[in-house]
Amino acid sequence: MLIAFSWTPFLIIYCCIAVFLTVFYCYIIRRYIKEWDALPSWEIPSHFSPSTTISVLIPARNEAENIGACLHSIQQQNYPKDLFEVIVIDDHSEDDTASIIRSFKFAKLIQLADHLESKAINSYKKKAIEIAIQQSSGDLIVCTDADCIAPENWLSYFASLYESKQAKFIAAPVNFHQEQNLIERFQSLDFVGMMCVTGAGIQGKFMNTCNGANLAYDKKAFYEVNGFEGINNIASGDDILLMHKMSRAFPDRIAFLKNQNATILTKAKPTLKSFFNQRLRWATKNAGYKEWEIIFILAMVLFLCISIVFSLLSVSFFGRIMLFTFGFQLFFKTLADYSFLSKMSMYFHKGELMKSFIPAQFLHILYIVVIGVAGNFVKRYEWKGREVE
Repeated sequence: MLIAFSWTPFLIIYCCIAVFLTVFYCYIIRRYIKEWDALPSWEIPSHFSPSTTISVLIPARNEAENIGACLHSIQQQNYPKDLFEVIVIDDHSEDDTASIIRSFKFAKLIQLADHLESKAINSYKKKAIEIAIQQSSGDLIVCTDADCIAPENWLSYFASLYESKQAKFIAAPVNFHQEQNLIERFQSLDFVGMMCVTGAGIQGKFMNTCNGANLAYDKKAFYEVNGFEGINNIASGDDILLMHKMSRAFPDRIAFLKNQNATILTKAKPTLKSFFNQRLRWATKNAGYKEWEIIFILAMVLFLCISIVFSLLSVSFFGRIMLFTFGFQLFFKTLADYSFLSKMSMYFHKGELMKSFIPAQFLHILYIVVIGVAGNFVKRYEWKGREVE
């Protein structure tokens, strides 16, 4: 006699999990907003008289189209010229990057190829930064990327916060600009949200993240945590993984520079392929995370997005219960994201991005699923003409 199989227990358990994931997502978004609001804005004190020596480090590979504008923006800094230096590390560029750097007499050029043996390494960027720090003279290391534009008071914001708070590691905002299509507007909207996650996580001391295009750290502290030792086998992670080492050594000396006038601007990736490769590169450093909070939150967001996709795909098989579950998840995730992103886009004076919110919402779900899964399985990818793992 055949016993009829019932899906009811599975559906009950699945729906409970789906509801829990959705509620947790709404809770963590609400916490981000609360901690962001509690994070004080930083203004340069009216009596500020700079004394910090700064070394600005810029790794560059095949950046002939961008490095000139980047160096020009740094040349215009409202910071004493005798207190900062600029070091650009050319990572085996195959275009005119090096010659453009040489045209800026104030910048020091280091050729990474002159400091490496013939054997290939996995993290050229970390090696480039490490070599530049060895040759730097500043007490404060400030890092950005070759495709970035710095505001005129950028170094003054960093130095004033560093001197006032005695911070060992400072994260600061990064935004995209000159968006031309939906893919670029989606990235830009995603990034303003990431800035809230960064600032709120640091303020609430529950999640340490940052972006290598705009950060600073004390040079002595870099050596006290043994630099990139222990994380130099991972292609990416010169920012977050170093931050995690710093936060373990100096838990009360991590800061976020909250001021839209300290924001570094860069351009979003113009195509899905370039966007995918960038985010896949970022995802590879997840394996190096030691902080359980960030691992837990990232996992919960991934599981939520997977469950939303699964709920939708299961409607034809399970019927209305899956349709209701999908609708519940999508509605409350959309509501949480709207309140979150509208607030942050207005803060950074990018309110026009909200016109792309609806398509960006669906792109976000798919992006989290694809990159979240691929990041755990794809170990080799191409970045700037070089295959890394």
